[in-house]
Amino acid sequence: MLVRDLRYTARCRAEAALGGHRPHPRAVRRRAVIRHFPRVGRDRSVSRWAAREERRARQRLRADARTLLRLTDGGRGARLDLRGAEEAEIRPARHRRAALWLA
Repeated sequence: MLVRDLRYTARCRAEAALGGHRPHPRAVRRRAVIRHFPRVGRDRSVSRWAAREERRARQRLRADARTLLRLTDGGRGARLDLRGAEEAEIRPARHRRAALWLA
């Protein structure tokens, strides 16, 4: 964000001291980074986002478990084929607190 500001420089203060008058501020343009802290003021957006992420993580975990069962299941009453288990990758489920720490 671009901010216009009035600032007193060391030079204008020195000139004012020598001239016996008040210093005049100079217009300065500067860039400022504005950060938003959603946890300030009890903003509910973080908890909603965290709940949504937790739901998605549980859905991914269930989908991965279904894929693992599909790859290893030989049918009802048949032995499990463990060669298919090596191909399946189950990603770790993230806990809700991880999303809260990111805020």
